[in-house]
Amino acid sequence: MRITKLIGSLVAVALAASALASGWQVNITTSTGVLNPGSVVSTVPATVITNPLPQITFNTAAGAPNPILVGNGTSFTNGTFTGIYTITDPTNTKGMLTGFNFVVSGFVWEFGQIIWFKKVVDMNTSEVLYTGSGVFSGSSWGGTDGAFTVNIPVTLSSPSNSLMVFEVFILHIDGAQAPGTSTASLQLVEQDWVPEPASLLALAVGLGGLALRRRKR
Repeated sequence: MRITKLIGSLVAVALAASALASGWQVNITTSTGVLNPGSVVSTVPATVITNPLPQITFNTAAGAPNPILVGNGTSFTNGTFTGIYTITDPTNTKGMLTGFNFVVSGFVWEFGQIIWFKKVVDMNTSEVLYTGSGVFSGSSWGGTDGAFTVNIPVTLSSPSNSLMVFEVFILHIDGAQAPGTSTASLQLVEQDWVPEPASLLALAVGLGGLALRRRKR
């Protein structure tokens, strides 16, 4: 009887570990900036982590051939960055994602300004699970000059394991100020996804049960 229970615990833990090891599937379809005047396209590299939870980082400061930056003595007075990606669970074993921590780093100075828009859609139901927007402004727009990093916790209206994420950042300065010191620089955009508590609890219970049985033996 004890052997049967031990085998059951081992199977449960093995299944949980297998689901965890397989990772989420993340597909980035767009990671591109456009700087004006000139409609100069810049490709932005991205770092993706799929295990144990999705983490997507757009390294906008490393855009090629140009970082996502306008003003600061450059010829660019406005620009955009667009990121689009999907998250799915190909094994359908991971439970649901309930939200994410939205991290943005950048730099604004004087007439520099960065405006962002973000939307998350469930691909199975087409339900919009989150829409949001915000702005970072330099002192000439009533904001604060200098570098900034913000971490915005976001909760989806419904949990999901099949998501499409859209985000657009608009950078601009007052054209009359160019080429001056006014600056808008988008340096990093990151999303760290959060699971349902039950998803982590199931694995913890399985591991805890196995450890307890080993101690009894």
